[in-house]
Amino acid sequence: MIELTPGSASPVARFGGQPIAVAAAALFIVVLGISSIALWRAYTGSAPETDRVVATRQLQARAAQASEQLVEKTKGLEATQQESIDQLQVVQDQLQTMRRLLAAQQGDTRKLSEQVATLTEAVEGLRHSFASAQASEPSSGPSPRKRSGKAKPRTSRSATRSRAKARG
Repeated sequence: MIELTPGSASPVARFGGQPIAVAAAALFIVVLGISSIALWRAYTGSAPETDRVVATRQLQARAAQASEQLVEKTKGLEATQQESIDQLQVVQDQLQTMRRLLAAQQGDTRKLSEQVATLTEAVEGLRHSFASAQASEPSSGPSPRKRSGKAKPRTSRSATRSRAKARG
């Protein structure tokens, strides 16, 4: 076996023999680090944990606000959509009414057209019969004057009396 001489030992081995000194040095370094961090936070006035909490709360508030805005916009869209549906229903009802009126008018127009055609045929028939009647009459001088419907034929007094007696 090889024996180590005290002069040839490494510096780590030297500290290994005094564990209390190593623990005290480690504790001193940890306390120094914690105190420097505390001083640095106190000097700058900001703590990353509180900044993170504040940022998180702001994000939550923005998300809630955006959510509320979306809900409001959705409700507005629903109302607008319902109004559009109602208006469309009214327009469809009006269109249906107009179609019915148009169909009724077309039916009336057909009836009137048939009646006009019938009347036209009747007038043409009367013209032809009048023309054939004039052609069959002998053309002898001027035609006699027609009496107006207002003039009454003269009757004798005795005929008038006999009529009155018969009534009474």
